[in-house]
Amino acid sequence: MRPLSRLFPAALTFLLIGGLAAPAAGSGIPSVEPEVETPALFDDDAGGKANGDDPAIWVHPSRSGQSVVIATAKEGGLFVYDLGGRQLQHVPAPAAPGAEDEPGRFNNVDVTYGFDRRDLAIVSDRGRDTLRIYAISGGRLTDVTDPAAPFVFNATQEQVNDAETAYGLAAWKDSTGTYALVSRRHRTSVGLVKLLAKPGGKVGYQLVRTLDLPASFALPNGQTWTPCLEPGEQAQVEGMVVDQQRDVLYAAQEDVGVWRMRADLTGRPVLMDKTREYGVPGTYDPETEECTPGADPGYGGRHLTADAEGLTIYYRADGKGYLLASSQGDSTFAAYRREGGNAYLGQFRVAPDGDQDGDLGGDLDGDLGGDLDGAEHSDGSAVLNIPVGGFDEGLFVVHDGENTPTVPDRENTNFKFADWGDIAGELDLDVDTRGWDPRD
Repeated sequence: MRPLSRLFPAALTFLLIGGLAAPAAGSGIPSVEPEVETPALFDDDAGGKANGDDPAIWVHPSRSGQSVVIATAKEGGLFVYDLGGRQLQHVPAPAAPGAEDEPGRFNNVDVTYGFDRRDLAIVSDRGRDTLRIYAISGGRLTDVTDPAAPFVFNATQEQVNDAETAYGLAAWKDSTGTYALVSRRHRTSVGLVKLLAKPGGKVGYQLVRTLDLPASFALPNGQTWTPCLEPGEQAQVEGMVVDQQRDVLYAAQEDVGVWRMRADLTGRPVLMDKTREYGVPGTYDPETEECTPGADPGYGGRHLTADAEGLTIYYRADGKGYLLASSQGDSTFAAYRREGGNAYLGQFRVAPDGDQDGDLGGDLDGDLGGDLDGAEHSDGSAVLNIPVGGFDEGLFVVHDGENTPTVPDRENTNFKFADWGDIAGELDLDVDTRGWDPRD
């Protein structure tokens, strides 16, 4: 076994802790039903190569019923939906700069309020290793990205084409400015990127610092575990969220678990919960391009089945609230306390709805109608405590990686909207519609 000082930068110390509570019984996990779903997205030429991934919620400053959900769809760009799930706007991803180069591919999105007196949607473009920045006005997006904005992690287009590019993203704002925390695909790196006001209303950015999370881990049995991935890849981070009141970043390292660290990427990261697969050895088969797992040594957690994915925070008053994490491997969501040591509180699913009127859009008219399926293999999610439209106890939006009804030979994804009150009721959590306002 190599010593920890050989595995990680000497200036950083990483604290690993075990599972926090007993596992949820697979057959006893409570379910909530979606109230609304968005139109199907299809990842093929006919569907514009739209593959849903990550949502963010923008709150209208005066009319909550006109708030919108902004969602990424990889090469399909961005989609903007009203609270009834209807598409309001489509923003294409940028074209490839050259014939041999990668096109734009929008991965994660987050919203920040009041930058240079504007609200912004910040998007990670993993195809081109850049951030795309959009001003939000009345729920519509306008591209304000500085044309001279640099690559986030790479120096040349040739390096960008190798796909070790901007991946996960979370917005953060403090007294020193507005930032995006950005992870790097196929690496363990997370970067702190500061937004910069530019002439003509454009917005640029600069990379402030990076932090590398571990790629390998010392186990209690004296062995070193490295997650089994394709040759040359490391255990990447995608799902991230910042506790805006505590300046704390939570980052989901997909095969490993959820880290807690300072949002400015200083200090000592803590592995607050592990995936069930943590520590399980694997052998990569180049013919099948899959890993064959070995014997489980029993060092994993009990709440997250790899991949650990989308993270989001439900805020309550007095620093309380809940951290929600997508357990993609078993299509559930784990809930933890926001405060203290992030104690585990329970698990839930977004399950099929048997009777749906589909009209929770507040000021909106129209009716989606029909029964809704649940959310499977979810990537990103977003939760909001304040009432918006007909979601009078808060809104939970989640990516559905296996939308139904299925269409032969077409990958079908979309987004589901659920009422926070339903989740709170199932897990005996609180509803606090006045404890926090994202615009404050």
